[in-house]
Amino acid sequence: MFKQIDENYPRKEHFHHYMTLTRCTYSLVIDLDITKLYAILKEKRLKVYPVQIYLLARAVQKIPEFRMDQVNDALGYWEILHPSYTILNKETKTFSSIWTPYDENFAQFYKSCVADMETYSKSSNLFPKPHMPENMFNISSLPWIDFTSFNLNVSTDITYLLPIFTIGKFKVEEGKIILPVAIQVHHAVCDGYHVGQYVEYLRWLIEHCEEWLDSLDMS
Repeated sequence: MFKQIDENYPRKEHFHHYMTLTRCTYSLVIDLDITKLYAILKEKRLKVYPVQIYLLARAVQKIPEFRMDQVNDALGYWEILHPSYTILNKETKTFSSIWTPYDENFAQFYKSCVADMETYSKSSNLFPKPHMPENMFNISSLPWIDFTSFNLNVSTDITYLLPIFTIGKFKVEEGKIILPVAIQVHHAVCDGYHVGQYVEYLRWLIEHCEEWLDSLDMS
């Protein structure tokens, strides 16, 4: 459900400035230490990509500024945002963008995500899964490149308010497994403070991964 924001929105002046006067999006790359998480996933024989998607999606639900949007010219936020993500057709080397309904329960989301990936893995269509929801944010994966900076140039930057994530290739630094993630947001709805909150919670989820991974029974 979309919740419209009233006139008391504290960032009203900021929104107007960065939406109409100085249109501005920005991006940054964070390095995530996934050493412990990766070891547990390997032990449990879990696929890494669905877990990455779950982490990004769960953190999005935590920060309202990452769910802000305009619907029919009204500013507000979605109560839930579902992840849309890219998958590669290994035969044609083309990618598709599919989506999975968000569920905070990791076990349920993981199973649904893996099923969606298997269903559409051989598709040659860009958007093979029907009924794509409006309340959705985008994730791309570049598992071949361990980038340190990343930027998207989208012609709809001036009006597209939802965050965009790009996941890079693991790299090993001083015995730690590091995952680079690019985050692109619109300054009209999201300041550096909000990105900081998002990253802090994302790192907390990774550090406390046993708490939510235990919901999945692989037996």
